[in-house]
Amino acid sequence: MKFLNITALLVAVSLSVAAHGENKTEKDANAAQLQSVKLAVTDTLGLRIDSIKKTPINDLFEVMTERGIFYTTADAQYIVRGSLFDARNGFEDLTEVSMGKMRLAKMTSYEPSMIVYKAKNEKHQVTVFTDVDCGYCRKMHREMSQYNALGITVRYMAFPRGGEGYPAWTAMQSLWCSDDQHKAMDELKAGTKIAQNYCANKVPEHYQLGVEFGVNATPSIVLDNGSLLVGYRPPQELLNILQ
Repeated sequence: MKFLNITALLVAVSLSVAAHGENKTEKDANAAQLQSVKLAVTDTLGLRIDSIKKTPINDLFEVMTERGIFYTTADAQYIVRGSLFDARNGFEDLTEVSMGKMRLAKMTSYEPSMIVYKAKNEKHQVTVFTDVDCGYCRKMHREMSQYNALGITVRYMAFPRGGEGYPAWTAMQSLWCSDDQHKAMDELKAGTKIAQNYCANKVPEHYQLGVEFGVNATPSIVLDNGSLLVGYRPPQELLNILQ
């Protein structure tokens, strides 16, 4: 009986080792394939690649870049830009799911540079890419007390729509360099000019992050699940969406 038990144990161990070897070989092969695809896409697009993974479609890969998500064949001969939907699961937007996870992960390191209007009884937290010269951005800011009263904390990031050289770019750098950022934000959103301030600031990085996130208009609102809403939403409507 002891002999049989030992034999069974040796067989089990052998099978386990073999399975482990197969898993390792498979993982190595997958890693090698992804690296090959990454090199091909980098050579074709010339963009920084943050991640790459297989999609549910055979031989189609999802590539996360500094300009958002692309889909590519293994040799990067065919590259697609757009959304991938799962038609058998409520037309779930798989591209937006990936983007949402990326947005939440990347925003973490920017939290110290955000200008925050915190709700007293916080239930939700949104991050708004804003432009101080944008009409609907100003409207949203005028209603800040209503958002906060509904339990919505608003965290601002800078997105001067015209990019560097646009008047709002300089204004927003001065804003982020102000000793009292909330006062400066309130004044700029009311149409009042503020004194020019100079310092090392995160406005260029905020802007680039917005581009990566797919922001192309302001205000653009990142919800607490990572989803992106483009455009102004009244306080109660935003709460309904968040709920």
